[in-house]
Amino acid sequence: MSYQQFGISPQLVERIKLKMKNPTTKERVKKLVEGLTKADLQDRVKVRRLVKQSAALMGEKLTSVQEEQIVQFVLYQKIDPQSTLHLIRLWSMFR
Repeated sequence: MSYQQFGISPQLVERIKLKMKNPTTKERVKKLVEGLTKADLQDRVKVRRLVKQSAALMGEKLTSVQEEQIVQFVLYQKIDPQSTLHLIRLWSMFR
């Protein structure tokens, strides 16, 4: 299911993709998500905290509605960071 079906704007995604091309920002985000498990990515409180921290690292001001849309998207995807298939599927959504 596409992120757009959760109400996440393509403009926001493009801005974040552009910011993630900066090696410093990319490394900071990688450190933030290092060691996450599938259970962590199904915990609404942890996901919301990660979204807020990631947005702050990138200098993005997210509204509470945007935060909730992103949290819903992550929870719905049932991402397993140890599964290459899950990571490829996510990558293909945002390439």
